[in-house]
Amino acid sequence: MLAGMSVDYIVRLEQGRSSQPSTQLITSLARALRLSDDERAHLFHLAGHQPPAVDAVARAGMLRMLDLLQAVPAMVLSDLGEVLAQNGLSLLVVGDQSGTGGGVEADRYLVHRWFTRPELRAVHPPAEQDRHGRELVADLRAAHGRRGGDAETTRLVQRLQSTSVEFARLWAEHKVAVRRADRKTFTHPRVGPLVMDCENLIGVDHLQRLIVLSPADAATRERLELLQVLGSQNFQDAPEPL
Repeated sequence: MLAGMSVDYIVRLEQGRSSQPSTQLITSLARALRLSDDERAHLFHLAGHQPPAVDAVARAGMLRMLDLLQAVPAMVLSDLGEVLAQNGLSLLVVGDQSGTGGGVEADRYLVHRWFTRPELRAVHPPAEQDRHGRELVADLRAAHGRRGGDAETTRLVQRLQSTSVEFARLWAEHKVAVRRADRKTFTHPRVGPLVMDCENLIGVDHLQRLIVLSPADAATRERLELLQVLGSQNFQDAPEPL
């Protein structure tokens, strides 16, 4: 159930009667079994796959911390802004942020969606949108420097420069800043504005971070509690993925 697959398939997998499991299935199994990073890599090898890059899947330690956070929205991101895992309340507040629904490979990065699909910015009020965009660009430049301009970062920057005049202008300003603590307002279609303090817990190698959103005032706390009660049943007006 935790891995999102049927008992029958698990039985066939254990008995060697199924086809080679996909990398997505192995990732789900590793998370459900709470495997360490080394154990997950071993599982990939046993299934005949190469383990994913260290920054492509949420690390076991990050997932354990995410599992402990049930009362506040939280998610795990790569240093390039790819959402690797979300808890349930995060899904209710900001929707699925995996970026896999648009069919564009680069959409898995938050910064790419921000500058190429501006209609998704409505999750934040207009007064905060310029600041948020600048912070995304400054954080990407910091990651670009740490990675030494590797192929993945270079492709992302070049794509954004060619598709977004706004990004190209901000990138040319050479602002650098690692995102840490921040305060953001999320415009939610069901419960109204949510003013959240955003804490970034950055891993020692800076490749992954745990983002925790906590209510910044009493009104937001009450709205967040209401959202938990409403849950996801018939949640037709869920936020658009950012």
